Amino acid sequence: MIETFVFDVGETITRDDRYWTSWADWLDVPRHTLSALVGAVVAKGLDNAEALRLARPGIDVAAEYQAREAAGRGEHLDEGDLYEDVRPALAALRRAGVRVIIAGNQTPRAGELLRSLDLPADLIVTSGEWGVAKPEPEFFRRVIEVSQAAPEATVYVGDHPANDVFPAKAAGLRTAHLRRGPWGHLWADDPEVSAAADWRIDGLSQLVDLTKG
Repeated sequence: MIETFVFDVGETITRDDRYWTSWADWLDVPRHTLSALVGAVVAKGLDNAEALRLARPGIDVAAEYQAREAAGRGEHLDEGDLYEDVRPALAALRRAGVRVIIAGNQTPRAGELLRSLDLPADLIVTSGEWGVAKPEPEFFRRVIEVSQAAPEATVYVGDHPANDVFPAKAAGLRTAHLRRGPWGHLWADDPEVSAAADWRIDGLSQLVDLTKG
């Protein structure tokens, strides 16, 4: 029986459109150029920060992040950044009596912004707040701690095979791979992803049926 669902953030809960658009504008490169570079690193299985390094060789991403914040052009999230199925699906899961957690690779500031949206979740936490990021095993040990359920009764939901599906499965969690965003679509039919994921879904509303089994 499933007792807890834990959700990734980027391209699971939120769209990454604003994130990449803001970086393109900050680096003064065409938005389409950066979007294409993101696609290229996705296809190679690289970390998405590599797109920024391709757009601006030698960039210190952390330093640029701080510079953006200082200039008043830092992180921002609002209702328009949420996928349309997020609120209804999370609310339905809580009505079904399961614990809902959002835990992904984001900054402490992103955690603050997410919590300000008053989502129907029992806990929202980020890698920046934990001090450890996916795909590190320690991140998923933290997930198991906050899930308040056994690993086999906890489902980690995400779009990224290397950051979500594979390490969550290795930690003993059940996994749902979401066909959403560039990673979700590109790797949806990969045999290794198919083998590792307990479920493959096209939207979060499909998770509600899993609570009825």
